[in-house]
Amino acid sequence: MAERVEQRLEDRVPELEQLERVGLFTRREIRAVLKRASALEYKIQRRALRKEDFINYIQYEINLLELIKKRRARIGYSFKKDEIENSILHRVHSLFNRATGKWKEDVQLWLSHVAFCKQWNAKHQLSKVFSSMLAIHPNKPALWIMAAKWEMETQLSSESARHLFLRALRFHPECPKLYQEYFRMELMHAEKQRKEKKVFEQAKMDLGEFNYSEEILNGEMARIIYRDAAQKIKGVEFHLAALSIAKLFDFTQDLQKEILESLQTKYADDPLTWDYMARRELELGSPQSTEHTTKQMKVAEMTQREERCCAVFEEAVRAVPTEDMWKCYITFCLERYNRKTNSEELKQKRLERTLNVFNKTHESGLLPEALYKQWLQLLLESSLSEKATEVAEAATKRFSHSVETWQMRLQVLIQLKSDDVTQCFEEAVKHVKSKGTLPLWTFWVEWSEGTNSKEDTEALYQRSLHATTPAESVTMKEKYLDWSYRNGGYKKAKRVFTSLCENRPFSLDFFRKMIQIEKEQESCKMLHLREYYERALREFGSTDSDLWLDYVKEELSHPQGKPENCGSIHWRAMKVLQGDLVEDFVSKYTLLQTGHL
Repeated sequence: MAERVEQRLEDRVPELEQLERVGLFTRREIRAVLKRASALEYKIQRRALRKEDFINYIQYEINLLELIKKRRARIGYSFKKDEIENSILHRVHSLFNRATGKWKEDVQLWLSHVAFCKQWNAKHQLSKVFSSMLAIHPNKPALWIMAAKWEMETQLSSESARHLFLRALRFHPECPKLYQEYFRMELMHAEKQRKEKKVFEQAKMDLGEFNYSEEILNGEMARIIYRDAAQKIKGVEFHLAALSIAKLFDFTQDLQKEILESLQTKYADDPLTWDYMARRELELGSPQSTEHTTKQMKVAEMTQREERCCAVFEEAVRAVPTEDMWKCYITFCLERYNRKTNSEELKQKRLERTLNVFNKTHESGLLPEALYKQWLQLLLESSLSEKATEVAEAATKRFSHSVETWQMRLQVLIQLKSDDVTQCFEEAVKHVKSKGTLPLWTFWVEWSEGTNSKEDTEALYQRSLHATTPAESVTMKEKYLDWSYRNGGYKKAKRVFTSLCENRPFSLDFFRKMIQIEKEQESCKMLHLREYYERALREFGSTDSDLWLDYVKEELSHPQGKPENCGSIHWRAMKVLQGDLVEDFVSKYTLLQTGHL
């Protein structure tokens, strides 16, 4: 191993000598580089190799390259790159090759090598990296797409890109994303050829030696890809994606028409088809001169477009009366309403339209639960409080077991300062199954704290302990203890703690809260603290080593504490704690005894 390391370091000598000779590094810096390189080299020559060692070595070399680049720029020296940078680049590639050879499955390692090649313009090397990576990871479409894009956009080789896409489709014959990117690539290739041909024609050059196929120029290759994909890939999403790609190119009108016809034939009942057809009306505005267009004319034109969209949506919800279809319609209306406009008239029309569609969807019984919240927000923003109350009540009738819907209704009533809040809380806890009522009880007691008398709030807390499941009552006990201290002081909190401390289950925070309350008192009694710690340890002593340590600290630091009790606490902890917690406790206890904790 030592011989290999020595050989590697000797290989570095020429580049380091050049660095010193041309004044990029000092002799002292060269020695530091050698020392660091030696340490890194030893780590990657061991029998048990670690990925982190290779990554650290690679990162060191990259940092060195960056430093050399900055030094060159500073002193304006640009020679000897073959002897200096190329030597380091070659070493980094070798390190990457060894690492990816050892940890073939680590995609991130491969991608790091790809990124390095791109950064340092190592095109020949990158081609090899892509080839090796795809041989090992042919099951990842994103890698095929990355390689093909590089061939197309950087190497300017549509032939190589096409070859990669065809190979990828043999592994993934039904991958929509691969077909989409292949489709895009062929359209880009056609556009590039069209531009080249136009330049030659403008220059009046003879096109005889250039073979520009009319079929390729018109995007026929892309059409073949689309047709092939359409037979294999099910679902409207692929057709819509292909259509959005085709629309980026100005020579694809016939192709767009074919995709649109296919959409309407195969997926006439799909909400996404109708959604696309409706939104398309926004783009199909009447062509008119923009020179003499007034603000009022623009508003009128936009209003007409949006009304045409809504006419298509209205036809859609009649043809496909489903929840998803109505959701598309509402989403469109909300998007238009949320668009900024200086026209109050247009804003008002959008609001009226949105509220009207919400109402229609609700009446049809197809408004999703999540959209009721948006409807209510819109009604409250528009000061339609009576309608908001009515809608909130209707939502809880339809989704009577949903905690979120009841919370939403309660928030509306509270915001409107209604007298029906308490009655609504009663209805809510009656309808929702006890297992999920914790958010409602939490909401109720928090509202009561700011609204009702202390007696009413306390009665509510006590009621919540019995109404929630044992697991959920844990949270209510914590909140009850905290409230009792905030509103009744120490004596009240102690009474509540005493009344609850035999009523399992508990959380550790319940006991820690009482310990904290005791410690905040001027006459903090160690006797009380021991009681709280002992009760907490009875419940959590086997699973929490910090609780034992805090108990020891208390005995050591409290004026009434008994340091002689620490040995007994230590012995009990060793008996009770489970697994690795014993070791954790011993190490911390030792630090505590030596004054380092």
